[in-house]
Parts: sequence; structure tokens; C-alpha cells
Amino acid sequence: MEFRPASRVRLRERVRPERPERPERPARRLPDPAVRRHRLALQLCFGIPGFALATWVTRTPDVRDRLDASTAEMGLVLFGMSIGSMLGILVAGALVARFSTRPVVITGMVLVLASSGTTALGAALSSAPLVAFGLLLIGAGMGLSEVASNVDGAEVERAYGRPVLPALHGCYSLGTLLGAALGAGGAAIGLPVPWHLAAVLLVTSTLFVLALPGLRPGLGRATADPSAPASAGRRPALDPRLLMIGGVVFAMTLAEGAATDWLPLLMVDGHDMPAGLGSLVYAGFAAAMAAGRFAGGPAVARFGRPVMLGGGALLTATGIALVSFADSPTAAGCAVLLWGLGTSLGFPLALSAAGESGPDTTARITFTSRIGYVALLAGPPSLGFLGDHRGLRAAMLPVLLLTLAVATLSPATGPRPTPTPAPLPTPDET
Repeated sequence: MEFRPASRVRLRERVRPERPERPERPARRLPDPAVRRHRLALQLCFGIPGFALATWVTRTPDVRDRLDASTAEMGLVLFGMSIGSMLGILVAGALVARFSTRPVVITGMVLVLASSGTTALGAALSSAPLVAFGLLLIGAGMGLSEVASNVDGAEVERAYGRPVLPALHGCYSLGTLLGAALGAGGAAIGLPVPWHLAAVLLVTSTLFVLALPGLRPGLGRATADPSAPASAGRRPALDPRLLMIGGVVFAMTLAEGAATDWLPLLMVDGHDMPAGLGSLVYAGFAAAMAAGRFAGGPAVARFGRPVMLGGGALLTATGIALVSFADSPTAAGCAVLLWGLGTSLGFPLALSAAGESGPDTTARITFTSRIGYVALLAGPPSLGFLGDHRGLRAAMLPVLLLTLAVATLSPATGPRPTPTPAPLPTPDET
């Protein structure tokens, strides 16, 4: 007979308590199919302007040579984009409030497409006024479509219940990356600018046709219901917090716009790079922007908006300083990656902060986006006049100083403090 210790027998005979069943996780609710199609359409509508603009940027050295223009004269040509962008931005909110976002996005996209054909014709005829008019069209189109697309993006974000705007702006950066890569390839093989821009018109028109059915009607239109959100055309109260956020937007988007308009010429004229390599450097900037916007969400969730914006501003300032002061083309080319990574989250995070800074969320987002697009499209041409007298490397110094100032303004982008309720009076005090 086998001897079994009593302790072992008791352990075997002990009844184990049943584990409580884990509650089943609720299935993740997907938004309505129309909302998903709308998101895909917005991804294309954000990417198309970036693709078209990057194509223009990468071929600016060749366009400059075709027009036989000086740096100051190129600045005047770029003012066509500035005028168009200001016109588009100023009327976009009111048009959205009256007609909804869909017709405004469509009108803006049509203007962006028309700009490629106009600038192609201007380059073929070596006509500076025609090129400037083409840039006016892309400026107006971007001002209209992207303000309306940001309002649509906020609606999609609410439907998904999670952040969507940073990824949508990442699609813009992805479009600039693809456009810059194709532009660098066209410059490297010596593809004539008119043919290049005509090919871009064909590609972007096809993408827009694919996006058109997904745009939802009726969004963003003003309503008479007093409990409804503020309309896009309404002007918010200009409190100090919103003004500081506007300063952040202005500095960071100016840094982005300075690279968009002048980086290839800066590399060619300031660091003696070939035109193809200068365009490739801009493609690196666009790649860093896209990577920062697609991968920045977890970092923002961990460290918060003020830390990410302040750190990004310092990273941008470091990149601009190396590009401006380093005599090594290799060092300058690598510093462009810091420049792009630092500016990547500036605009979308500032828009998010503006929406949370007070009442009238849509009006605050529209107001802040206007500041951003003015800085993005109207600021850089002014740098051309400084660059004509001091060189493009010296012209980046004001941008450097403004990005350093963002480090002091970034705390304003944190969560809005909630007022603490006053303590209730005790019975002895009543």
C-alpha cells in the first residue's frame, strides 16, 4: 500500500475556487460607412495640394532660370501665391458657414488643379505674370479647401472618437514627399518644367475624381439653433491665450513655409548643390515632416502638447541655425531633417490647442488656421527681398528667432485650466 503524506492528500482534495468569467470586451464600433468614405476623401484632399505645391517647389530653380529672374523678382512672383492665399483664407469661413464645406472644398480643389496648368503654360512661355497668376490660383485653392477640410476633419474626429487631424495633416506631408521625390527625379533627368507640371495636373485630377463622391454635404453650415456649435465664419473672442497660440502657429508655419518656398534655392545658391540634389534635400524635409506627423501621436499623449511644441521649436531652431551657419553642404543637408521633424507637429497641435482654449471651438480653429496659412504662404516671399540683399542663408535668421520664441509661448497650448468651485458655506457661516 502506497503511503501518501496527509498534507499532499489535503492539497489534492482542496477545491479550487472558480475564476470569475472575464467580461467580454465590447466590439469596437466602426463609424458609419459614409464617415469612413469621408475620411478617405479628406486624406486625398489634404494630399493633393501638398503634391501640387511640392512639385512647384522642387522646380523653382528651373523656373527661375526660364524666367531669368533674380531672387527679389522671384519674391514678387511668389507674392501671387500670397495674394491668393489671403483671399482664400479670408472668405473661406464665411463661405463654409453659408454653403457648407463640400462646395468650398470642391472649389478649392478645382483652383489647385487649374494652377498646375497655368504655371505649366507660364513656364513654357517664360511669362512671369502668368506664373504668378498660377501661384495665385494655388494659394486661393489651398486657402479655401484646407480651411474647409479642417472643419470636416473635426467632424470626422468626433465620429471616430479619437484624434484624426494629425494624420490628415500627415497626408498633406505625404503628398509633399511624393511630389518632392517626383520633382527631384524630373530635375535630375532634365524633364522640361511644362511637361512635368502637365503630368502633375493629370495625376491630381484623377485623385480628385476619386475623392469627390466621398465628400459629405451639409457640414459646417451655420444654423439658427442657439445650442448648435459656432459657425465657421464667426469671430472668436481674442483672449490672451488664443493670441499666444496664434503666435505659436505663426512662427511654426513660417518655418515650414520658408522651407517649402526657398529650401531648394537655399541649397543651390547657399551651399552650391546641383539642382537635383537641392530638390532631393527638400524631399528629405518632407519625409521628416510626414514621419513626425504620423508617429507623433504617442509622444504627444505621453509628454503633452507644450513639451512637444517647445521641443519641436528648439529642434527647428537647431536645424535652421546649422543650415544658415554651417559651411558644409553635408551638415546643412542633414540639418534639414531636424528642421522638418521639429516643425511637423506645430500646426496640427496648435489647432487642437486653439479648439480647447475657450468657447466657439470652430471659430477658434478657423481663426488660428487663418494665421497659419497666412504665415505659410504670405511670409516666405518677404524673405526673398532680404535674401536678395543678404543672401538666403541670412534671410532665415528671422525665422530662427521666431522659432526660439515659441519655446516661451508653448505653455499656452496646454489643457485649459478648469475653475475650482468656491467652497460651500458651513452652517455657522449662514
